Amino acid sequence: MFPKTGKVFPDVDCRRVGKADYAFAIASALRSDLKQTPHAVKIVMRWTGANERTVKNWIAGTHGPSGEHLIVLAHHSNAVMMVFHQLAKRPESIGDPRMGVIRKKLTEALAVMDQGGT
Repeated sequence: MFPKTGKVFPDVDCRRVGKADYAFAIASALRSDLKQTPHAVKIVMRWTGANERTVKNWIAGTHGPSGEHLIVLAHHSNAVMMVFHQLAKRPESIGDPRMGVIRKKLTEALAVMDQGGT
C-alpha cells in the first residue's frame, strides 16, 4: 500500500545497491573491457563526453557514472551492460549483448546444414 503523503515509494522487496558497490562494479567492468589499453581514459572520454577527472574516478571506482553516462557506457561496453543487469537482478539472457550475435551465428549454421541436405 502506498503512503498517503510524501514522495517516497515503499521498498518492495528489492535490495538497494550502495554507491560504493555501484562504483566498484562499473569500475571493474570498464577495466575488464578496456584491459591494458593505455588510452582507456581517453576512449571513455570520447564515448561519453565526460571530463578526464570524472572518467578517472569511474575507472578507479571512487564514483559511478550518472544515468545518462551509464547508458552511453552500456552502449559501448558489453561488460558494463552485463554488470548493469546483474545489479538490477535481471536474467542475464535478457541483457546479454552477445545473445544477438549467438542467434545470428546459429541461424547461419542451420542454413548451411539445410543446404547440405541433412
